[in-house]
Amino acid sequence: MRKVLCVEPVIFVYMFASYLTSPLVQQFIYRRLWEEEYNSTFVSNSNATSCEQNKSSPTYIKQKEVQEKASVFNMQLDLTGAVPSLIVAFVIVSNGDRQGRKRSLVLPSMGALIANICLTAISYFSLSLSILFAVAFFTGLFGSMATFLGGGFAFIADVCHDEKQKTTRIAVVDLIIGMVSGLAGLLSGYFLRGTGFTWTFVTVSLLHAINIIYIIFLLEDTVDVSELQHQAPASYKEVLRETFSGVYMLFKTAPYKKRILIIVLLFTFMTYLFTAFGGSSLFTLYELGEPLCWNEVYIGYGAAAFTSVSLSSFLGVYLFSKCLKDIYIVFIGIFSYIGGMVMAAFAKTTLLMFLVRVPSLLCMMPIPVLRSMLSKVVLPGEQGAVFACIACLEVVTGTISLSVFNILYAATVAWFSGFSFLLSAGLCLIPLSVLCWLLCTSWNGEDLALLVPEEVSSIESVDS
Repeated sequence: MRKVLCVEPVIFVYMFASYLTSPLVQQFIYRRLWEEEYNSTFVSNSNATSCEQNKSSPTYIKQKEVQEKASVFNMQLDLTGAVPSLIVAFVIVSNGDRQGRKRSLVLPSMGALIANICLTAISYFSLSLSILFAVAFFTGLFGSMATFLGGGFAFIADVCHDEKQKTTRIAVVDLIIGMVSGLAGLLSGYFLRGTGFTWTFVTVSLLHAINIIYIIFLLEDTVDVSELQHQAPASYKEVLRETFSGVYMLFKTAPYKKRILIIVLLFTFMTYLFTAFGGSSLFTLYELGEPLCWNEVYIGYGAAAFTSVSLSSFLGVYLFSKCLKDIYIVFIGIFSYIGGMVMAAFAKTTLLMFLVRVPSLLCMMPIPVLRSMLSKVVLPGEQGAVFACIACLEVVTGTISLSVFNILYAATVAWFSGFSFLLSAGLCLIPLSVLCWLLCTSWNGEDLALLVPEEVSSIESVDS
């Protein structure tokens, strides 16, 4: 059977299944906590304002308490799976430069399949929510989304030989992810209303199973594994050195200025991801509570509206890359995110909450552009190492961000539920300050020119 180098279908299916599951798990936890805490059935109907808004009502107090408990529970669940997935992402993605990219794709898919089978059992048999912690830890050993995306973007970098198209190609993958997230978010409400939690989890399990078959039997690897890689290492010390040599050599052998530039770009990526991921992750809980009181269908509509943000961000990257340096595109995207978060903090009606997407139309641009900037600075044989660093930062940053913002939301939801959004916008000053430092210091000259492919070649020749 002839194999192909098209990884986009794999990314599409995996992300669709993941984004279909994510809002359902949050709602599943929310409803189960409500039922366990108050020994009453959670009621949902077609009315968008189905929750209690009278602050003196006992029902209103219950809603706030459940929101707090659900926020903390989600934080604990994320922490449980973060540590093993961090280690796996670091090892698997960085070793992809020598051992191939398919392992980074198939392992997270298998973990996601196992997780959804367990979710199906928990939903169908009404098992305890505490089982989710064991599921999160076990599936974290398969690498989770960070390993999958790290391997996927490294795969794209391998097949994209024209450096001038790398930013656009990576942006296309982010566009796919954004479009899929909107589609899955829109369908999640209808899936839940039409089939319930159990059969939705079954559907997601089937999607992951199809993806695994495609990766194993149809997808061709971009890395040729030499015969040397099949030889057993002489000792455990050599095994350890082989495992971590990719990232170690990325920083050890690089010239000083290149090393500093990589660290600065990774820090910028991490800080922006922290603010953007933490702020946007609270949308579902914010929309479930008063004064919005959205049901599952409206939450799906809100997630679908995110599709416009992904599409506009991709068009922004495509157009701006023709006339602006990458660093200026990142600036524009960060300011777009700030505008959206400030508006979300004060959105008290359904219309305003949907309109939050208008100032946020370009907020996704910094993520693919920063990935591309990092990819352009390193050698082709270092793509796995740099994307392993990115993947690990995504795990660490995402976990810390979710923990911080969920705790903060639980502590502030009673007096001002939009405070976390304002904080998220304010924290964007950190990556903005770093980028301003790059522009206003000696890095503004030849070092930022590293982002031009011709300059990268000259730097790498010095490195060799």
